[in-house]
Amino acid sequence: MKGRMEGMGMGMERRRVLMAMAGGMAGAAVPVRAQGMAGEAAGDRSALPSGAEDRRYMLGLLERMATPVLSRMAKGRLQQEWTPELSPTWDKRDPKVAYMEAFARLIDGIAPWLALPDTDDAEGRLRRTLREQAVQSYVHSVDPASPDRLGWEGHGQALVDSAYFTSALLRAPKTLWEPLDTKTKQRIVAVIKGLRRISPPYQNWLLFAAMNEAFLFSIGEDWDPMRVDMTVKLFAGDWYVGDGWYGDGERFHFDYYNSYVIHPMMAQVLEVLSRGNPSFNNLRPAEAFKQARHRMQRYGEHLERMIGPDGAYAAIGRSLTYRIAAHQVLGVLAWRGWLPETLPGPQVRSATVMAARRVFADPSNFNADGFLTIGFTRAQPTLGDWYSNAGSMYIASEGLVALGRPASDPFWTGAAMPWTMRRAYAGQDFRKDYPVDY
Repeated sequence: MKGRMEGMGMGMERRRVLMAMAGGMAGAAVPVRAQGMAGEAAGDRSALPSGAEDRRYMLGLLERMATPVLSRMAKGRLQQEWTPELSPTWDKRDPKVAYMEAFARLIDGIAPWLALPDTDDAEGRLRRTLREQAVQSYVHSVDPASPDRLGWEGHGQALVDSAYFTSALLRAPKTLWEPLDTKTKQRIVAVIKGLRRISPPYQNWLLFAAMNEAFLFSIGEDWDPMRVDMTVKLFAGDWYVGDGWYGDGERFHFDYYNSYVIHPMMAQVLEVLSRGNPSFNNLRPAEAFKQARHRMQRYGEHLERMIGPDGAYAAIGRSLTYRIAAHQVLGVLAWRGWLPETLPGPQVRSATVMAARRVFADPSNFNADGFLTIGFTRAQPTLGDWYSNAGSMYIASEGLVALGRPASDPFWTGAAMPWTMRRAYAGQDFRKDYPVDY
């Protein structure tokens, strides 16, 4: 009996020691994160970067993405000096499609920032340089004599990227369209109209055709209202699956195409038409635009909640290598002043910039010549899809759209705010979420 009691005592003592060790280890291993969260719960937000730091970081990304492309294309040397990486599963198309993808996608993402007024600081000097290069790149893109003329008459992929090309002109008309010479404008109109030869598949490609027609409408050119009317009817009605999400065609895909393409282009096309008030038998552009904007705001709420406490976000769906283009909707809502009351600007800024920091932490996101590589959080070519090339990756610039708000805007000057999941996992109160019906 005595031996049994001594054994039990020794067992209990051993358990106490192990528990004490576990407690000590927990206190040593968990604390930095736990203390940071606890500090935020008490109102200390010093664990998060300031708005000025966030803007500097995003401007650094913008410069790294834009300079290798625009500095060369402005001189007609991009295609001579850059051979874009192709996905290991590339479908054998003419790789020249990569150049249009790189320029068009890049310019659409940075257009709101290029349109800001001139300033005399380092940011303003960078903007003037890239703005001049962007305008010259547009000239080369359609000049038959330029080595950097893009492949307008080639593969149907041209329709896809022409929409980003024209979207940028709609986002920054005074900066990118008006300075162009008459001949270049005529050439742009001709190549955009020429893309009507392409019959788009019935999914997000319909929005590319609609974007081009909205652009033509905006500059007073002949346009095809049917391409817009049918697209809006399908997406707003038949393909809307509810609670802020669209299907990509008849079937719903759980990926980021609602942010890469669908919400931003739907809203932009309808806003352009609502300003011009063209005549339709059924479509009411102003009403449709209001609905599209509400749906985009709801989708933005979902996007913000998908960003984890440390900035990591769900790695879901095709085209994951488009990186921070996943958050384009939040950027557009911020840039246009459309963020709902549920999404304060500094909260969205803190979340999306932290996500960008996580994605671009590894230097191999850019190659030795400064061009984007195929990957998600580093160079990961096997993550590429059959249509992926290094030019495709420049849609990541859509994650920079919020830079279209000036540095003095509350979006950038407001104190850092923990986002929904950061508050939730710090044990703080956070807003409950319910579906909408619009």
